[in-house]
Amino acid sequence: MNFERLNAYRIMWVMVMFDLPTETKADRKRYARFRKQILDDGFSMFQFSMYIRHCNSRENAVVHIQRVKNILPAKGNIGIMCITDKQFGQIEIFNGKNEANLPPPVQQLELF
Repeated sequence: MNFERLNAYRIMWVMVMFDLPTETKADRKRYARFRKQILDDGFSMFQFSMYIRHCNSRENAVVHIQRVKNILPAKGNIGIMCITDKQFGQIEIFNGKNEANLPPPVQQLELF
């Protein structure tokens, strides 16, 4: 197995953070549609309005970032950030004052 393919600096995590308006019925519908579309693209909720997706490479991360950009709603604030697996592994998570566990690593098979 090629070490470069599994390098913790090559594997990426894409984070999508958003604050969308929900004042009107139309706003709530746009919010729900955006959330559903990023879930359908393989993102998982990390925190409320913060979703993450594991990508095997920077090139794969670029594909998913572009998919998010293609579905951006007309209103609201959306942030997209890409970090390495190594950086993600250094996140400290707390539930109140108690340290919490990181989400389990994603196991993905790659078919050639």
